Amino acid sequence: MFFVTPAYAEEAPAAATGTDAHGAPAAGEVHTETGVAEGEHARGPFPPFDSTTFSSQLLWLVITFGVFYLLMQKVIAPRIGAILDQRHTRISQDLEEAGRLKAEADAAVQTYEGELAAARAKSNAIGSAARDAAKAKAEEERRTVEASLSEKIKAAEVRIADIKAKAFADVGTIAEETAAAVVEQLIGGNAAQADVAAAVAAAKKEA
Repeated sequence: MFFVTPAYAEEAPAAATGTDAHGAPAAGEVHTETGVAEGEHARGPFPPFDSTTFSSQLLWLVITFGVFYLLMQKVIAPRIGAILDQRHTRISQDLEEAGRLKAEADAAVQTYEGELAAARAKSNAIGSAARDAAKAKAEEERRTVEASLSEKIKAAEVRIADIKAKAFADVGTIAEETAAAVVEQLIGGNAAQADVAAAVAAAKKEA
């Protein structure tokens, strides 16, 4: 705002311009640019606290707030909302993917545990069958060996009996020959073969 007092307006051009003859401003004169007398700058209130400018400050505050509100409503808020929606959608997709992967992992674990249990049961069945087969085979082999040993023992007993009978027969013959030789030495003659055999038989019976 520009303030010009009537008293100064009626003065000479030099006074109207606020300068003296030498071009310097007169003391106590008001500057036409600011409307404030020289030397009053330091004594004036701080502009934001000047009551004469409250209306303009409030006007600009309302204008600035309105522009900022429109900017927030039309530009910033939609962008922030879009970013939040995008992140929410991405988080939801990530959670769904994580749930799907977890379900697949659980199914894989259950399948693995089922296959492992089936393999263990099959291995136990195979082991039991192998043990039973080995036991049956060992029992069969044992019976075969026992039968073979029994036959061999019987054959050995028969052979021993034959050897024993032959030995006894040889012993009788040897005894008869020995008895005949002893009788010949004692009596100086040959004894009858029948008598010698009878005497040996009698001695066997007594033995």
